Amino acid sequence: MSKRTTVYDIANALDISTGTVHRALHDGTGISPATKKKVLRMAKRLGYKPNLAARTLSQKRKPKISVNTLQGTTSFWDEVRTGVMEEARAQGIENIELEFRTFPNLGEGDDEAFLEATENGVDGVITFPSRPKSLRKWIRRGARAKVPTVCVVTDAPESGRVAVVSIDTQVSGSLAADLMGRFLGGKGRVAVTMSDAEITEHAEKYVAFKSTLERLYPEMTLESPIEDHDLEAEAYGKSIALLTAHPDLAGIYVTTEASMPVIRAAREMKVLGKLTIIATDLFPELVEEIRAGTVAATIFQRPRAQGRMAFRLLHEFLIEGKCSSQQLTLSPHLITRGSLEHFLKGLPAAADRDSKAASGRTTNDEADADDAQADYAHSAGAFGEKDRN
Repeated sequence: MSKRTTVYDIANALDISTGTVHRALHDGTGISPATKKKVLRMAKRLGYKPNLAARTLSQKRKPKISVNTLQGTTSFWDEVRTGVMEEARAQGIENIELEFRTFPNLGEGDDEAFLEATENGVDGVITFPSRPKSLRKWIRRGARAKVPTVCVVTDAPESGRVAVVSIDTQVSGSLAADLMGRFLGGKGRVAVTMSDAEITEHAEKYVAFKSTLERLYPEMTLESPIEDHDLEAEAYGKSIALLTAHPDLAGIYVTTEASMPVIRAAREMKVLGKLTIIATDLFPELVEEIRAGTVAATIFQRPRAQGRMAFRLLHEFLIEGKCSSQQLTLSPHLITRGSLEHFLKGLPAAADRDSKAASGRTTNDEADADDAQADYAHSAGAFGEKDRN
């Protein structure tokens, strides 16, 4: 059987964005009559036929997508949500309704947010599954009701979700371990903090860190991981206990955004200058610690790019009835004091490349590279602002 023609085929043939194609095919605004005619002619030439999902979607006045995420303690989740909104605009979608549902802490409210979204008649869900085992039944129920789900940041395996967008956890954990070993000369006691071992992303980072450390730096000692459940008070208290029990601790890898409570504990215990700290992500407070040299490096998870890609895959499924990728894994960025200012300054052509990536005229690998540039460009202005959380 021949491959069915999609809107991406039309966009590629005309070298235009998929957003323009969508508007032409569904009588959207902001498109010239000449462009619309050109799109319709190419669609007919290629034998384009919208599938059932596209026809159903186009018949509704205002399709709804629910974005269910953690509220967060830094700008990370704000960036994920902003990425979703940016991608919706980049696709030229004027009539789609985004509903944002946030839950305060890990394991508190994500099931309820999903249920509320489906009861409110949404057409699709983007979710952070902080309790993947519990959320599986809701994602499966949504799939049976023809409400597709895309997971973002971490996965809910065996749930029936249509796609997941995340950072490469194996690369993140292995990179942190290799850096730690090099900084410490292959010797010393180190520890890892995570939110919850049941979260796929965190567990995979720890396993990658542990296996890399054992393979490359067998003389180093790794303590049992600390679970802080994304609560600042718990992260701080457990860090104090760790440093009290192990005054010889040489390094800490923080796998989540909760690095500031760890830094605060080390400062109060007067061991901050002796510790090698590798953090995750980037936000204003952490920028200053990297500049001061108290944090050796951070592994940036590209939250805005993750939000953009999650919306892109869900929208693709709603229109085409399938996703071009069921598992989209982005490469993390390593930031040290030496590269920090360059990262914050950004690259001048980033916005243009990001628009090209958003148009759907690139492969996943190319889109990944282009969105990397967008992260740089965005960072130029983001960290001069106060964290909204």
